[in-house]
Parts: sequence; C-alpha cells; structure tokens
Amino acid sequence: MRIVEHVVTALEAGRTVKSIALKEMRLSRSQFSHLKFAGGIRADGKRVHADERLSAGQRLTAQINETEGKQGLTPYAMPLRMVYEDEDYFVIDKPAPLPTLCSSHQEGPTLENVLYAHLGCPGNFLFRPVNRLDKGTSGLMAAAKNAHAQQLLQRQLHSDAFVREYLAVCRGRMPQASGVIDRPIGKSASGVKREIRPDGQRAVTHYQVEREGKGLSLVRLRLETGRTHQIRVHLSSLGCPIVGDYVYGAADTRLPGRFALHACRVDFLHPVSGTWVRVESPLPKELFDLWSQT
Repeated sequence: MRIVEHVVTALEAGRTVKSIALKEMRLSRSQFSHLKFAGGIRADGKRVHADERLSAGQRLTAQINETEGKQGLTPYAMPLRMVYEDEDYFVIDKPAPLPTLCSSHQEGPTLENVLYAHLGCPGNFLFRPVNRLDKGTSGLMAAAKNAHAQQLLQRQLHSDAFVREYLAVCRGRMPQASGVIDRPIGKSASGVKREIRPDGQRAVTHYQVEREGKGLSLVRLRLETGRTHQIRVHLSSLGCPIVGDYVYGAADTRLPGRFALHACRVDFLHPVSGTWVRVESPLPKELFDLWSQT
C-alpha cells in the first residue's frame, strides 16, 4: 500500500477534491475513479466526495492498494545488484544476457522472476518496469513499486526529466567525434528486426566518442527518443555495428549471448519527492576486457 498526500495551500483553497487529486497529486483519472468508489480518497482522514471543495490546510490523501499479484511466477535466485531503492522505485543493474520479462516463450531466469525471488516472493508482486533493456544489453533499469509511481515516471520518459546514457563498443570509426543521429526507424519485413526507413518513427540519438583504437570505438550515447533497438540500428546504419550484435552486425565468441552495449547512467527527477536521482554503473568486466584488448 502507498499513501499519497497533499496539503491544500491558500492558493488552492476552494478547489474540488477531484481537481487537487488530478492536478496536484497527479493521479490518473482511472485511479481517481477507482479510489473514489473504494473510499480511498480522504480529507483529514474522512471520506469525501469528488466535488467537495477544500480549505487551506486540509490534508488530502489517496490510499493506493496494489492489485492482486501475478500468478504462477517461478522465483529464480541469482545475484542482483540494486543500485537505488526508495518507497516508490528500484533502479537495478541488469546483467546480460538476461531477458527482462517472463513469457510463454521464455524459459529460465528473467529479471522479473529474479527480482521476485530477491524480494522474498511477496504475494502481491507485480513487476513494473519504467524503461526496458534488450536481453543482450546490460545496465540500469528503473522499476516502480506501485502503479501510481510507474505512470508518473513513465510520463517523464523521452524528456529532460529522465536521462539515459549508454556505452557501446562498436566496430569502425564514427563519422565525427560527437554528433546527433536523426534517422527514422520502422519495422523491417521480418517484423522483429528494425531498419532505417522514411516512413518510420522519428528517432534521435546523441553520441560522443570516448576512445578509438585498433578498429573499434568506445562511444557514449544518450537517447532523445526511445524506439525499439534504436542505438543498435543507428550505429549499424553508420557502418559501426555494436560488437557482438548478432542481429545488426555479427556475433562475437567473446560475448556469448550478449553484445557490447551497457546502460551506464540514469538520471531522473523523482516525481514524488521532487529531488534529482542519479545512478551510474561501470562498464562490465567482459566489455572492459574487450576494449582493453584493442
């Protein structure tokens, strides 16, 4: 259970419960509707109607209860690096190759059932990722502890309030020391693979070359948009595929099951507390060793 609260200011006095809940507490309309009928919206501890007008100093609370947890989830115990945690969010350092979500096509461990085991198999467990990483990509992923926190942070994706940076080891030399790749991405005929195409969705990646040597480049990248496989497609389109990328380049025996892409930094404006959160993850050993051999 998560209780979200707001103390009505003098400027907000006279506004309705619904107005404060939607605009100041940033509940979604569906959340507000559900909580209203369930008695989860209260002012100074008492149930209130949606159109009731509030006075300065009143404390409006929303009691958000998690829905029933996912059934039939198998726990999988393995080391999990939690780099940040508070009342609303986790930031997890996902290893690779590890899929993010369980599915009927996926056997074995996923980040979802590893987190489930890490938390002690709670009965109301629901995995609520905010951003996603491919199976072959390692690094930082944010996940929410409740539906309200998830929808608040997801609103910030692809904005200056949610920054994601990656490090990639790619083949060849980038065209410039730094630049912006602005090329639309759409589905290929296969449906799984993506490609640059004029009718695709706009996709923008910022990059900075960190080092070059022996036919490889270490590149830092920041996403402005978040298309499927965006970094992989963009680098491949420049003739610089990521080392080990078996879809857009070539597999590499030094990186079994993964490729040389790592989500190294996540910054976000905490939508509940209003403070900035910044977490970083160093280049994994296998990628550091790969670069060191050049």
